[in-house]
Amino acid sequence: MDIITILGFLAAVLIGISLGLIGGGGSILTVPVFVYIMGVQPVLATAYSLFVVGSTSLFGSVTFMRKKLVNYRTAVVFAIPSFLAVFLTRLYLVPALPDPLLSLGSVNVSKDAGIMVFFALIMLAAAYSMIKKPKKKAETTEAEINYNYPMIALEGVLVGILTGIVGAGGGFLIIPALVLLAKLPMKMAVGTSLLIISVKSLIGFLGDLGNQTIDWQLLLAFTALSIVGIFIGSALSKRIKDQALKRAFGWFVVVMGLFILIKEVLNF
Repeated sequence: MDIITILGFLAAVLIGISLGLIGGGGSILTVPVFVYIMGVQPVLATAYSLFVVGSTSLFGSVTFMRKKLVNYRTAVVFAIPSFLAVFLTRLYLVPALPDPLLSLGSVNVSKDAGIMVFFALIMLAAAYSMIKKPKKKAETTEAEINYNYPMIALEGVLVGILTGIVGAGGGFLIIPALVLLAKLPMKMAVGTSLLIISVKSLIGFLGDLGNQTIDWQLLLAFTALSIVGIFIGSALSKRIKDQALKRAFGWFVVVMGLFILIKEVLNF
């Protein structure tokens, strides 16, 4: 095993730790790790990311379930349209994207480059949501939850499409939606988000089984290390202030997002 592969597997543990610490964010690094460290082709990397993120989030959600910090009703309202959107996106939309994706004069933007540029922009959006200071809000009880069904369903569809294209869990979009639209307390929003991410991502991965050749040895090893990481992160979360960690991680994602964006644009 060479040093590059070892670095990739160490990154898998760090991705899991991030998910365990802040309930999201780590998944945004899975595709870059597969592409730039493990040498996986970008479209296939998004499929691998769905499996890693889905499996790791599923284990993480169990901890919240035990603490009764998962709102199953909200999960169903949000998840059904999201599940359909991510599955159909992986099955039909991603394979149908043309290559080259578009032409800008004499410059052709390939499908792979277009996906990575879009992914970098999503990373920067995710970083902003992690860096900005949250507004203080009073905790909301279960009885006070007021469902905005159309908006929750629409958000589910949009997150599903986004997840299908870039292979990220979408927690940075799901959690604000659950807090603002379903009025869930933050901790319950994180637990519910992990459950939604896990099922949505794994369903999206199913849409790739007929379109991609999967290296199961690599994928399962990477996923196992990420799962180890989420348990480490869950243990560390009791000792580290999550908001400070979240902002630090957000700045790291900014650097990564800009690196990908500059790299891909220079290659046009």
